Amino acid sequence: MQRSMKRKRKLSDSVVVRAPLASAVLLALSPAHAQEPVGLDEVVVTAQKRGEQSLQDVPLSIQALNSARLEELNIVRFDDYVKFLPSVSFQTFGPGFAAVYMRGVASGGDGNHSGSQPSVGMYLDEQPITTIAGALDLHLYDIARVEALAGPQGTLYGSSSQAGTIRIITNKPDLSGFSAGYGIEGNAVSEGDNGYLAEGFVNIPLSDNTAIRLVGWARHDAGYIDNVAFQRTWPACATVVPAAQCTTDSAPLAEEDFNGVDTYGARAALRIDLNDNWTVTPTIMGQSMDADGVFAFDANQGELETAHVYPDRSEDKWWQAALTVEGKIANLDVVYTGAYLDRQVDSQLDYSDYSYFYDALYGYSLYILDDNDEPTIGQYIWGDDGYKKMSHELRFSTPADKRVRFVGGL
Repeated sequence: MQRSMKRKRKLSDSVVVRAPLASAVLLALSPAHAQEPVGLDEVVVTAQKRGEQSLQDVPLSIQALNSARLEELNIVRFDDYVKFLPSVSFQTFGPGFAAVYMRGVASGGDGNHSGSQPSVGMYLDEQPITTIAGALDLHLYDIARVEALAGPQGTLYGSSSQAGTIRIITNKPDLSGFSAGYGIEGNAVSEGDNGYLAEGFVNIPLSDNTAIRLVGWARHDAGYIDNVAFQRTWPACATVVPAAQCTTDSAPLAEEDFNGVDTYGARAALRIDLNDNWTVTPTIMGQSMDADGVFAFDANQGELETAHVYPDRSEDKWWQAALTVEGKIANLDVVYTGAYLDRQVDSQLDYSDYSYFYDALYGYSLYILDDNDEPTIGQYIWGDDGYKKMSHELRFSTPADKRVRFVGGL
């Protein structure tokens, strides 16, 4: 039996609306069209934790996708943006289960929930969100930029950054005035189902020194893998008991496009300027991602087809509360960040493909007996994984415009 992780996602039709609330609604099909050449915008990053700097002035191996680029490329999920970061590679087993690598460095864990920590650190704003199961598949909307720092970054970013660090920077509350926007999308996947996306934000100044920013999203990713009806007989089992007792049938769970994904989430951030020097920004964010089916196919069944006899699903739910305090003491810039992340992943996975393979090669079913001392066939895995991460950082830096600068903290 052959298995492939090859993924086929072709947009055949797409209707997209993305505009400020004050604008007229735009509905249009999306054929390719010529555009006037435009100049390159300056890309601003905060990779060195010394405030904002032009990407050209940062002496690091770094790639950055700013908000304009993210929107231009229609990037909404992890496996969208990672394809545009040349120094990053990944292996994915489905939404929320991506193992990330940079420069070919691997820790050996490979996404196993009992393995080692990843070698690439993942950050959401100032807080680490690295977990063993895989990178948080945060829906990207109202995002300032994505930064990828190649090479060891442990000095500034701590553990799990031996090979590099990926940072997702959100847009912060803005005191300058009210703003809002939304996006609506409908899409169809070739040889698959239909999907949709609805997202929006609102930025509201509450007073001269306080503003709040609220963001929400709901997304359905269309399925494209078919679970087909198929009977399979375990060969070693059939040598000791009737073949009927050694046969599984996937017909009860047969379904077209059975690997759809539903994602819902929200973010709320508050900015309070205590005075000219000190700012406090508390943030809370959460997301729920429910995925059905699998994201691989069995080449023996056909392209984009598999034959599973047990349900496949995953529920990835997480929330994070964070606090950032920025200010000055004398001529030193001072930043404190603290965060608490709580992630719960419940999953069920059909393991029959592997148990059949083991049975055909090694007579696997003869070694695992049921209560009647008869061979067992078919297997499935239940996963119940919880991750909690608390982080604190206190950082001091000298003025960024000085010729000699330093950053220190704990």
